Order: sequence, then structure tokens, then C-alpha cells
Amino acid sequence: MRKKLDDLYDQYNRRRYVHPDPLEFLYNYEHIRDREIAGLVASSLAYGKVAQILKSVSRVLETMGGSPFDYLCSTPESEIILHFQSFIHRFAKGAHLSALLIGIKHMIADYGSIYNCFISGFASSDESIVPALTVFSKKIIEATDDCCPGHLMPCPDKGSACKRLNLYLRWMVRCDDVDPGGWHGISASKLIVPLDTHMFRISGKLGLTERKQANLLAAIDITEGFRRWSPSDPVRYDFSLTRFGIRNDLAGNDALAMKLGI
Repeated sequence: MRKKLDDLYDQYNRRRYVHPDPLEFLYNYEHIRDREIAGLVASSLAYGKVAQILKSVSRVLETMGGSPFDYLCSTPESEIILHFQSFIHRFAKGAHLSALLIGIKHMIADYGSIYNCFISGFASSDESIVPALTVFSKKIIEATDDCCPGHLMPCPDKGSACKRLNLYLRWMVRCDDVDPGGWHGISASKLIVPLDTHMFRISGKLGLTERKQANLLAAIDITEGFRRWSPSDPVRYDFSLTRFGIRNDLAGNDALAMKLGI
């Protein structure tokens, strides 16, 4: 199975297979201080139909201009709320988005960057990124004051698989032909698989979990399963495995099942 997964990685873990994926927005930012903001916005909105995801993320980032960091540092909270008051992305309204952005703004004011905030809750002795992720989500929620980002900022201690936050961490921590990285000091071995229904179904067929719900416990089980094949980088195969559920030119999940023999 490791050979099959590595072959899949070698063939599909390439930039030309990224579109349509909100990850593509991160490539527009050279500076990590901008890329980490764009990444958190893009991952937070990464649910629903992919065309709408790209449209929503594009609208937010265009409003923030060439430097999301400069925008958040220089724009008063009242103006941020005004800029996005008509925003809608499925269940997310303008109030949810502006609360998220204001939380990031406060985080930057307090720590200097999203990374500095995240690393403040991280310990290299932790078995996974989950404890740091829990601290991080609580900090950004607390920083929103009376506003609330709602489902845009889930918290692991409530049992959520936190698929979008784990996707964000994959983008920021890993560095290869697809994931741009930039968050040094966090080992890829600590990451958790971003678990959606597609990955949950694949992992079940691979025998990585017997759980019935795609929750945090299932994500941890599945990550441990992938760790057998890639101990230092258990989310290594995430991008290539999920291409078949995103791109129309890859013949869908049946083709993936044939490649893996499952």
C-alpha cells in the first residue's frame, strides 16, 4: 500500500492539479505574514460547492487588497464590518466573516502574526497538533469580543474534526510542490488529516478506522493509520487522495479505488 500511495503522490501531488482548490490563492502572496492570513480565510470558507468557495474567497481577498496584513493592521474594525456586511457564503454571513477578521486583527496586535500566536500554545512534546489547535481556536474566538465567527472557527475540544483548520495547518506547515509552507518550528509529524466525507470514505476502505462518524477521534485514528506508511508526514497523501473527488478529469472515486486496489 505504501508503494501505491507513493505512486499516487508522485503522479498527482503537483501544482497543475491544484485548481479548483482554495489553496491556489496562497500562491499569490510572497510574504508569510500575508499568506497565513489568506490561508486562514481560504480554509475557513472551504465548504460547499467549489465554484462558490473560490468566488467567496476571491471576493474577500480582493477587498483586502494586495496585502491582507496591511489591510488588517490599518483598517478600523468598524470599516471591516462595513466592507463585509453584505457577504454571504452558505451559512456564513458578513458578521461571521468580519468577526473572524477582527479576531485575526487582534491576534496580530497581540502577537505580531498568526504564527506567533499559534506557536505560543504549541509544545514539541505534544503527540499531535490538537492541543495547540485548541488553544489557538479559543484565542481567536476570545479576541473577537462581542462578535462571533461561529462555525468559521471550530474548536477541537467539542469533538469537531476541524477539517478546515487541519487543512490550513497542512498548507502552512508542509512544504512541497503543492503546500507552500512557511511555518517553521512545527513538525509535519504532528499534523492531523483534514477529514471530510471523501477522506472518511477512503480511509474506511483502507481499514484505517471503524468509527461511524467523521469526528476528531476518527481523524486521529486515520492519521495514526497513515503514520504507518509515512511516520514523519502522515498527511503527505491528503492532497493526491482528494483530487479524485474534486477534479472532473480524474474519473472520480472509482478510479481512485482501482489505483489503490480497494
